[in-house]
Amino acid sequence: MASITLEELHAYHAIDRSVFSRLVITLRRDPAESLLVMAMWLWLEEKGYPNIIAKMVNLSNPLLEALAGEAVSCLNCLGSKNPTIPPNGILPLTTRIMEKDVSLHMFYQNKFSTISGIKSFMTTVCSRIFTDILQHVVGSTSRVIPNQPLVIPGFPHSLFGSVTIDDRTLFLTFSRGFPVSEDEIRELFTNVGVCVDCVRMQDNVPYGEQPLFAKMVLRSVANVDQILSGRPIAKFRINGKHIWARKYERRE
Repeated sequence: MASITLEELHAYHAIDRSVFSRLVITLRRDPAESLLVMAMWLWLEEKGYPNIIAKMVNLSNPLLEALAGEAVSCLNCLGSKNPTIPPNGILPLTTRIMEKDVSLHMFYQNKFSTISGIKSFMTTVCSRIFTDILQHVVGSTSRVIPNQPLVIPGFPHSLFGSVTIDDRTLFLTFSRGFPVSEDEIRELFTNVGVCVDCVRMQDNVPYGEQPLFAKMVLRSVANVDQILSGRPIAKFRINGKHIWARKYERRE
C-alpha cells in the first residue's frame, strides 16, 4: 500500500489546519499551548464528541478564543495536583457547541487516560500536520526532518512533552509488619476488574525483612484511572493488610 504524502495528509486535516492557523496566526495565541489545545480537541473527537473542530470553522474569532480558553482550563486542571473545580465544573461554551455536557470533572476523573491521549495525538498527528504553520509562526529557518520532534518554545512541556514515565505504572506501598505478596496484589486488583501485566516487588530487601513497596504495570492506562478515580492516592485492603496505590513518577 502506498504511503500517504504530506500534501494528502494536509488535505485530510484541512479543517484542523485552518483552526490551528487561526489560533496561532490570527489570534496570536501561544504555539505550544495551541498545539496542546488542538490535541485535546482531537482526543475529544475520538472519545465521542464528533466534529468538534469542524463546528469551530465558522465561529467568530472571539468565540474561538473563548473555546480555546476553556480548553486551556482543562489542561491546567490536568496539570494540577489539587485543582479547584466549581460544583458542576461545566465548560459552558464547549457544552453548547457540542450539545453535550463537557466538564472539568470529566477530564480530571479520567486524568491519566486524557494525558496519554493528548500525548498520542501530539506525537502522531499534530507534530506532522502543523509543522509548516509552526515554522511560519516561530520564524524557524531550519530544515524540517520528517518524524522528528518539533523544536518550538514551550517544549518539552512539563506534563505532556518528552515524558519518560510509564503511563501504566502504579507505585504500591505496604505497612511494615504486614507483608504483602505478589499473588495477593494480583488477586486484589484482578478482583476490582483491572488487568495486571506485571508486578515488580522491592528488591534488595535485607534478610528477614519484608518488601515495603512494589511497582505494578497495568494492561491499559484506563486501568490507572479505574483504580485512582481522580484521587492522588487510593487505599485497598486484602487479607487484613492495607495497600496504598498512587501514580508512579520516575526519578531521573
